[in-house]
Amino acid sequence: MPIKKISPGTTEVIEKSRNVHFIKHALKSSHEKDSFWVLLTFDRHHDNPKSDNAMERRHLEQAKERNALVIDGGDLFCAMQGKYDPRSDKRDLKPEHQKGDYLDALVKTAADFYGPYADRFAIMAPGNHETAISKRHETNLTERLVTMLNDRHGTNIRVGGFSGWVKFQILLFGQALSVNLWYHHGYGGDAPVTKGVIQTNRQSVYLPDAHIVATGHTHNEWQFPIPRIRLSHKGNVYHDEQLHLKVPSYKEEYVDGFGGWHIERGGPPKPTGAVWLKLSARKTTKNGKDTSEPLIEAIRAK
Repeated sequence: MPIKKISPGTTEVIEKSRNVHFIKHALKSSHEKDSFWVLLTFDRHHDNPKSDNAMERRHLEQAKERNALVIDGGDLFCAMQGKYDPRSDKRDLKPEHQKGDYLDALVKTAADFYGPYADRFAIMAPGNHETAISKRHETNLTERLVTMLNDRHGTNIRVGGFSGWVKFQILLFGQALSVNLWYHHGYGGDAPVTKGVIQTNRQSVYLPDAHIVATGHTHNEWQFPIPRIRLSHKGNVYHDEQLHLKVPSYKEEYVDGFGGWHIERGGPPKPTGAVWLKLSARKTTKNGKDTSEPLIEAIRAK
């Protein structure tokens, strides 16, 4: 099936199913400096006083400058200070959330903050903090925020799943260079020794079609490439690489180590920030023929 053409420099987001999205971007040239930028974020915990909202805003401003899209993998909300949460502590409330309609206030203030950048967001997905609210309070904070942003700004942000796929199609001179991203909010404990890197060996087995695997949840940060030997549908042997990304949080819980839930459980200092994906094309030679291939670069955003 031929790829629908779009104007050079433009991007199109298509929802194939509830957790599969295609993102098409047409490059203007084959020069590696002509790139498509994507900001991967997890664990913003935006409403938590320990979240670095200034860093969030800085990255979102950079997304506007780079004409980048943002994919958020969940826990945009912290939402731990309501009823039925054993971790709740009213000292961890911002003044604007000290209201009887606590959950409503979270959505409204988040919509105010992200409103100027609504057109940058492609996908917002729930994390365990949002699913906990759905179970306890029967309301979906992610869907409510997306609906409010779309209604206010005429955007078309999609709600993703706890895990999902994004197929990037980099269009250049009639070619479509595909890069498959699988994201999952994350699971498991802190893994203080391995930092969760051991999961890459399991995921590489059941995710053979993913070029990039991105997870969050544990507030760690690393990159782990796994080289692979592949066989094409024409019977040609080739090498590729599956890039595993652990994306950090915008929340810095350790502070001076005086106290709090993170300190009491023995939690260490954590990195903060996000990850930039830089997708471009480069010329290469395969089987004696000149062709183009996608170039993937992951850069820590801090």
